[in-house]
Amino acid sequence: MSTPENFSSIPIVDITKLRIGTLAEQKAAAEELGKAAREVGFVYVTGGGIDESLFDGVLDATKRFFALPYDEKMKVYIGNSRCHRGYVPEGEEVFASGTKDKKEAYDLSMDLPADDPDFVSGNPLLGPNQWPDLPGFAHAVDDYYRAVFALGRVLLRGFSMAIGEEPTFFDQYVTKPPSQLRLIHYPFDKSAEDRPGIGAHTDYECFTLLRSTSPGLEVMNGAGEWIDAPPLPGAYVVNVGDMMEIWTNGEFTATSHRVRKVSEERYSFPLFFAADYDTVVAPLPRYATGEKPLRASLKAGEHLFAQTMQSFTYLKERRARGEIVLPEGSAPLSSFGQEARQKY
Repeated sequence: MSTPENFSSIPIVDITKLRIGTLAEQKAAAEELGKAAREVGFVYVTGGGIDESLFDGVLDATKRFFALPYDEKMKVYIGNSRCHRGYVPEGEEVFASGTKDKKEAYDLSMDLPADDPDFVSGNPLLGPNQWPDLPGFAHAVDDYYRAVFALGRVLLRGFSMAIGEEPTFFDQYVTKPPSQLRLIHYPFDKSAEDRPGIGAHTDYECFTLLRSTSPGLEVMNGAGEWIDAPPLPGAYVVNVGDMMEIWTNGEFTATSHRVRKVSEERYSFPLFFAADYDTVVAPLPRYATGEKPLRASLKAGEHLFAQTMQSFTYLKERRARGEIVLPEGSAPLSSFGQEARQKY
């Protein structure tokens, strides 16, 4: 049997029945999903029902955007945004290792109007996207976002059933979440062998859904070994995040992962499925009994923004100027997952 300590491959779960099956079939698929979450923290999900043309569309839009001149891309620089949306140039993001990743990205989320009350009140993660002046870009990207977010809701039902709750249990925590989609570009780099492209980390949210165009993703097991997780045709890589680890008091594992920098050009599309900003995430009552120590609770949005503040240069600069303050009691980077357990 695989365990978080010794797994050597990523399981594959077909969730077709979770989407369209009877309740009994949904529960059976959910059990498979839960098994993967407990034993590995990563799973390939097939049968998601997303039209492949939507992925083709976002890939084409992404290639066209990153092919623009640097000055054009910087017109939608993420540092211009009040809610963390826009272009992320190479070197902007720094993980706990302290190294700057050789990549560029474009970050977006649920596209809210400028008069949205949360945005008006100063919420740092909710508001309108910055869209480049590029024909068809916003339409293709937003269509893909909506489709993958809808798939995330299906998985949320699966995780609810996997822990013995009603299918709709987690819906109360996901009404207007700052769930972010990243369009990431790793440029061709012939000198890139044996060098990380994204440093080891866990994801801060409930879980992540990922499509990518090339190998490079690696997952750490409990023995500290790195396991390859190459893309499979039509499949999404799904991994447990910090919030789901806390809700289950460690039964579901937020698994450390990184991107091994390969020389070929690579595009990656993670959607980080989050809980609502003000959700207090704490071990659920069913996991708050017995001898196992309780994980510390956190406020979902504050945790997400605190981790973001510690890894983005423009936010570090705002913090240094006293414009923003790290939420009290914020966890340091890489304080979850196997990497943290290896360190501490």
